[in-house]
Amino acid sequence: MTTTAPEPTSVPGLTVTRLNGRLGAVVEGVRLSGELAPETVAAIRETLLAHKVVFFRGQDRLDAASHEAFGRLLGTPVAHPTVPSTDGRYSFPINSDHGGRANQWHSDVTFVPAYPAFSILRAITVPPYGGNTLWANTATAYEHLPAPLKRLAEGLRAVHSNDYDYAALRPDAVPEQLRRFRDVFAKITFRTEHPVVRVHPETGERTLLLGNFVQKIAGLTGQDSRDLVDLFQRHIERPENTVRWQWRAGDVAIWDNRATQHYGVDDSDDHERELARVTIDGDVPVGVDGRTSTLLSPESLPEPVHGIASGASTAATGTPTALPTVTG
Repeated sequence: MTTTAPEPTSVPGLTVTRLNGRLGAVVEGVRLSGELAPETVAAIRETLLAHKVVFFRGQDRLDAASHEAFGRLLGTPVAHPTVPSTDGRYSFPINSDHGGRANQWHSDVTFVPAYPAFSILRAITVPPYGGNTLWANTATAYEHLPAPLKRLAEGLRAVHSNDYDYAALRPDAVPEQLRRFRDVFAKITFRTEHPVVRVHPETGERTLLLGNFVQKIAGLTGQDSRDLVDLFQRHIERPENTVRWQWRAGDVAIWDNRATQHYGVDDSDDHERELARVTIDGDVPVGVDGRTSTLLSPESLPEPVHGIASGASTAATGTPTALPTVTG
């Protein structure tokens, strides 16, 4: 029997409009803040689990502080492992001046074991055209695999890292973007081995855990590894598994980072595009065989500039983890 996410609870005044058959919904009738009623927060969370990515228009009154305050209603904010915030908060800048359009399919920060559970992205400045973001449902991608490919994927593990060939992926990057990648994003090299199929801790769904941070399939090298990664990634990127969002200033998107990948399209030329992201702490993935993800390097997660290390907020809840709890 296929396990599916729960249907959202009805809350007066809150409406949910489905966008696509496999993911995506627009939520109306709520002004996001850190002071929402518990039943509203519960309804948003259930809607998010059911639709994987949800969108809110007209949230212009959110700033860095209220963005973070809302995030705390969904869990514990966690800082990026290498990129410092500009204001000492948990807001991660995504700015066109620094190559902020990801232009590749990925889930956020999968190069650490307990990568974020949720990401909350707020549009501040949008270009006059282009700059859309796409999401893909990695649960339906797994669900619609042929049975032999499901069995194959369930037995595989993949090594994820933040140390990849940035120049090859962005051949038009200017020297400042290359320097920023080398000196900031990749200043500490993380390598983590994840199951290719993880079991979602809240819905029980099985999701494919791949994306741009994958270096190789564990135990394989060269073309064999690349062919397997490409095979499963193609299923994730199938059009029926995706939704595309055209940003307006004041929009907010929230996605379940454990059940999606996303892709920020770099097609708005030199126009300014500024967004801010708050990520919510996640748990260490568990594979179908019960094995957890493993940090390969460094030996332990370094203490963050501020806040907790990833996974620290879930380590005391009974979620399996092989990592020490580090607080900052």
